[in-house]
Amino acid sequence: MSKNRRNHSSNFKAKVALEAIKGELTVAEISQKYEVHPTQIAKWKKEVLENITGIFDGKIVSSQVRDDKEKDELYKQIGKLQVQVDFLERVSSQI
Repeated sequence: MSKNRRNHSSNFKAKVALEAIKGELTVAEISQKYEVHPTQIAKWKKEVLENITGIFDGKIVSSQVRDDKEKDELYKQIGKLQVQVDFLERVSSQI
């Protein structure tokens, strides 16, 4: 009988990795606390440490900036659609 795979959220992974980086608990203790294999914790910790400089280099875009860009794009689409609706209403009323 095999176990089902568990998918962890990025928030959970970050929380566990940061706790491992702090070093207040051993990896074995963190593993027991969160019920995650120590190898997985080491992998998440390594990934965080490798990618942390990207935040300051501008390679990793914060979620706020990403959300603002997405919002601006959606407003542009709404504007275009509104112009199309207005045009079609004018054309249909003339027929």
